[in-house]
Amino acid sequence: MGYKPSPRPVFDRASHIPYAGVTRHLWGEENAGLVDDWIYASTDSIHQIVFGMQPGGCFKHTDAFRTIFGADEVLYVLSGTLGLANPETGEFCIAQKGEALFFRKDTWHHGFNLGNDQVRVLEFFAPPPAKGTSGPYARTKPYLELAQSRYSQSEFIGRWPMEAKAQRDARTIHPMRDADLLWSLDQATQGAFTGLYCATDQLTVGKTTLLAGKRTGVERHKGDECLYVVSGTLNIHVPDAEGQAWFELNPRDGFYIPAGTDHQYYNMSGEQVEFVFGVAPDF
Repeated sequence: MGYKPSPRPVFDRASHIPYAGVTRHLWGEENAGLVDDWIYASTDSIHQIVFGMQPGGCFKHTDAFRTIFGADEVLYVLSGTLGLANPETGEFCIAQKGEALFFRKDTWHHGFNLGNDQVRVLEFFAPPPAKGTSGPYARTKPYLELAQSRYSQSEFIGRWPMEAKAQRDARTIHPMRDADLLWSLDQATQGAFTGLYCATDQLTVGKTTLLAGKRTGVERHKGDECLYVVSGTLNIHVPDAEGQAWFELNPRDGFYIPAGTDHQYYNMSGEQVEFVFGVAPDF
């Protein structure tokens, strides 16, 4: 199939995005891999999707589909085992369910399903495609011939693990597990804790755990926020919303909150709730 820009669902107010209504998209080419997308939101500030690959599936790049963008990205694994390579440097990383990978603009990347189950990955991307950071940007970069792709860093053979620090310092793809996150406790209620996967000048992505029967303090961000419910039932109160101001979200649902909007998270159940969020450009 030829290159076509992906759909860009936008919202003009705080909005519940039920899984059943998420915009669907398929991209790629047969010889380089096809990827199934669930596009939750693609505003002028942030892009949030889930993408999937079947067992044995992968995506690489072709001249029409160049996987190098002008954006910061976080890939959070919802199911399966994701392998991610920078075919220019040879870096290869593995992320399991509940782990993430972070990289900045101008990073070539190929993805692989390394397990027997479908891989589903939650992706946050900013600046978003609406700013010209996806396909149009990729076509401005020097093309990496697919035959030149490599998936190992042989330069460290004979020097490992003695040169592990040098390898980490040169990374373009950063594995992010719970021990690598920047953690905080909700100041107002002590009812939630959050770990940040990234907090750059373009994108902030984190994972919040809301304790049973608890709520957070009122939040407001300078940028647009999108979130995805990983587990539990999450309630969101948007006190100044016109019309509906109280929302109930189930796993796989998303939510969009415009910049400058007061909002508060509630867990009305006896079990923990977990959601992953992205805010762009300013937290």
